[in-house]
Formats: sequence, structure tokens, C-alpha cells
Amino acid sequence: MLARLLRKMQSKWRTIVIVIPFIWLLLFFLAPFFIVGKISLAELKIASPPFTEMFDWKDGGFPKIRLVFDNYLYLWEDSLYFRTYLNSLKISIISTFICLLIGYPIAYGIVRSGPITKQLLLFAVILPFWTSFLLRVYAWMGLLADQGTINNLLIWIGLIDEPIRMLYNEFAVYVGIVYTYMPFMILPLYANMEKLDGTLNEAAADLGSKPTNTFFNVTLPLTMPGIIAGSLLVFIPATGEYVIPDLLGGGNVLMIGRLLFNEFSANTDWPLASAVAVVLLILLVLPMTIYQYYQGKATEAEA
Repeated sequence: MLARLLRKMQSKWRTIVIVIPFIWLLLFFLAPFFIVGKISLAELKIASPPFTEMFDWKDGGFPKIRLVFDNYLYLWEDSLYFRTYLNSLKISIISTFICLLIGYPIAYGIVRSGPITKQLLLFAVILPFWTSFLLRVYAWMGLLADQGTINNLLIWIGLIDEPIRMLYNEFAVYVGIVYTYMPFMILPLYANMEKLDGTLNEAAADLGSKPTNTFFNVTLPLTMPGIIAGSLLVFIPATGEYVIPDLLGGGNVLMIGRLLFNEFSANTDWPLASAVAVVLLILLVLPMTIYQYYQGKATEAEA
């Protein structure tokens, strides 16, 4: 009797533990997404809120559902949105690649360091999170300005005669994104590399494999989960970034975050802005869903 009661309690607790994350996702992800999706299917209206209702209750009885797809058609017809999506994807992909090129050797070096050095290096990676994100972006504005620290230093050394334009362009946006999201690349890579078996590299060397071959055939495939996790953590927020393109790009760099702000705030066109947000979410989530599907199929085939 007691054993049966304990099994029932364990089953209930297991259900509670599983249900809580689903409720969290429902409240803070799915519900806001459906609200934004509903607004994207409405029309602009001079009222508060500035869009028409989806359900019409005026005639009594069953409500009439009013869906308007003009906002999505407008996104397709206006080349500005298409170019902005492409530019956002380009900047986020290049920034992710740069973060990977820089972050991979850093994570590898941290793993191969001694215990004390490892802790100090990890502390240095996490340290920027102790400072406000906005303050760090403003600091880069002071560094990259025409009369900023970097230009003054280069002129003082004698490498240049006049300031180089480094602010309010794509270069500044790349610098800001790479600097800001570099820890999100390093930490997953470090967590993955920390679990690797070092004897595999030793075994490959004993079998006559050169260090380069060992890296590409042993280390790199084993660290692929960390590469994918870090790349997603950089790519997804970088695509919808608003603060960095606005401050470091000075409004001269087209990115979808800036466009969303303009539609919501300046133009007060909530339906069109919601359509932009829904398309952006589809562009980000759909490839990951397809990847997870085929990865699951590959895992089942291997099993």
C-alpha cells in the first residue's frame, strides 16, 4: 500500500515538473506570439489600440472573423523590407562566423589552461555581464568616433594622418555585435570541450595523425554540438538587434530591429510591424525546426 502511494506521488511530481515548463512557454512565448499574429491580420485604425478587432460582435449571435492579409502582401511588394531582412541575415551570419573564429580558440585555450588560470579566464569572459549593455555600447561609440580613442592613438603613433571613419557604418555594427555576443559563443564551446576525452587526441597522435588532421577529424566533429549551440545563441539575437545598429550604426545600417521600432513607434502601424515580427520569427524558427527534425531522424537511424 505504501509503495503504491509512493509511486503515485512520484508520478504526480513528475507530471508537475513536466507541466510547469509547458505552462511557462504557453504564457510567455506562445500567448504573445498569437497576440502578435492576431494583430498582423488586422487593419490600421486611428484608435487605441491602433488596429481593428479580429472578432466582430456588432450583429449579435456568432462573431464574424475578419482576417486581413494585406500587411503580408505589402511586405512582399515593398523591396525595403526584403532588403532589410537580407541585410539583417547577412550581418548576423557574418558576425556569428567572426565570433566562432575568435571564440573557438579562446574556449580551447581556456580548457587547456591550468585550474587557477582557467577560473581567471572564465571570470574575464563573464565580467562584461556585470556592466550595463547600454553603457558598453556607448563606450564603443567613444572608442570608434572620429575624435575617439582609437583614432587619436593611431594619429599619435603616426599610422594615419587623419581620422578613419569607423562609426555610423556596418563596421561599427559588426564590432558591437561581435563584442557583445562573444561570451555566448565561448561559454557553450567551453562547456562542450570540457567534456571531451583528451586521450582521443593522444591516440590519434600515436597512430601517426598530424595535429591538423587530428583537429579536423577528431576535435572538430566532437565539438560540433557546442558550435551549433553557440552559433544559435549569437545568430538569433543578432538578427533582431536594435540598440547596436541604432547607436553604432547611427540609423545608416538597415536591420529589422530598427525597422520594427520605426513601424511600432514612429509610424504607429502595429499591424504592419506585427507582420514584420511574425515573418522574422518564421525565418529564425523554421530552419532550426527542420534541423532538429533531420537530426532526430539521423539519431534514430544510428540507434
